[in-house]
Amino acid sequence: MNPVRQEFDPLIDRAPSRYIVGIDLGTTNSAVAYLDTQAAKPRITPLRIPQLVEPGVVEARDSLPSFLYLPAAGEFPAEALRLPWNGGEQAEAVGAMARDYSGQLPGRTVSSAKSWLCHTSVDRTANLLPWHAAPELTRLSPASACGRYLRHLRAAWEHAFPQAPLAEQDVVLTLPASFDEIARELTVAAAAEAGLDRVVLLEEPQAAFYAWLARHEDDWQSRVAAGEKILVCDIGGGTTDFTLIRVRRAGSDAESPVQFHRVAVGDHLILGGQNLDLALAHQLEQKFHGEEKLGPREFETLLRTCRRAKESLLGDAPPEVFTLSIPGRGSRLLGGARQVELPRSEAEQVLLEGFFPLVPLGEKPQRRASGFQEFGLPFAADPAATRYLGAFLEAHRHAGSEPEAEAPRGSADAARPDIVLFNGGLFNSPQIKARLIAHLEACFRPADEPKWSPRVLEGE
Repeated sequence: MNPVRQEFDPLIDRAPSRYIVGIDLGTTNSAVAYLDTQAAKPRITPLRIPQLVEPGVVEARDSLPSFLYLPAAGEFPAEALRLPWNGGEQAEAVGAMARDYSGQLPGRTVSSAKSWLCHTSVDRTANLLPWHAAPELTRLSPASACGRYLRHLRAAWEHAFPQAPLAEQDVVLTLPASFDEIARELTVAAAAEAGLDRVVLLEEPQAAFYAWLARHEDDWQSRVAAGEKILVCDIGGGTTDFTLIRVRRAGSDAESPVQFHRVAVGDHLILGGQNLDLALAHQLEQKFHGEEKLGPREFETLLRTCRRAKESLLGDAPPEVFTLSIPGRGSRLLGGARQVELPRSEAEQVLLEGFFPLVPLGEKPQRRASGFQEFGLPFAADPAATRYLGAFLEAHRHAGSEPEAEAPRGSADAARPDIVLFNGGLFNSPQIKARLIAHLEACFRPADEPKWSPRVLEGE
């Protein structure tokens, strides 16, 4: 499996760089890791990213929330938005503070820019963001917004490694396997806007699989077998990506080492953690205010709180009840907060049954319009990731098969994955992992193998 390169190759005729830098440009969070090629034992190391967490307060964190806040003129003192590498006045905030301000002033916050890169129903080069912008605000294109995130990551890198400018390093930038060519070109344009042209694009499911190989470099040959199929299931904050990899012998000799061949990629689906947050927020909106809709600021606050509720109630050692609070209206802001309780059973009903139902293999995704049209993005019509997964496995049941190894047409076994690798922030939840495994077991467990279950490759 090879990384995806553009028609031009910026690495040709250039000397190898000191560092190889990987950037995960995510829908909701971005991260950086690097490898020092001159180290005696090179190892992949995460980069801590300084960012504003509130006005005047900078902290280094493992990831950078993919949010951009565009303040009004005079909204903050000049020093409030300064960063360690910028002694002058800063015109914007990227990261944790921007994410938190999205609830207070959503019309000044750019979010989900990566999802807009693949929105086929709009001019993706147009200045669209923020989608519900404040009237006086100058909007940005999705690529420009992503460029701002990458510019921040570049500055953070050069603050940590002033003698190794990022533009001079080999940069591997990940993107969904299902991105179309325009989205890939816009990703390259975003990198160029940040001053990075020494870039190779790598599909995220492949990156996750390469990471697993790196962690098992001494024994991976013993963990897979020729003829097996590996499903990489990648669900992050904004997208769902399915990739199918076949394991084959490099030669005809039974002792030949195995090789990996990516044979299928799923359709691009704007379906991820943000969909779960929105569904939970709409479920709870009525508890807060009956039939009347919450205002934009209140709903954004509720949405952020629902994200925390989801992570808590579907996480390790979940509580039985999670209490959510949003500020009161009008003059009773102080002490006027409203609270509701969300039982774990209700969250599981909305999130697990709604997004990961145990459906038969042949049940196709529904085609009705998504209920989240007001957010501008073409969210997946059917919220059930398991329906899309079943359709993907059925459609590619014979992808890359050797003629003599093909199962009979119509046999579910041909679509059955032997191994699963989970990737993406949503799979931090053990309940969601278990739910997807239960779905595969229900679809593919043979009558004569009552204990069959796909093997799971442990990843981070």
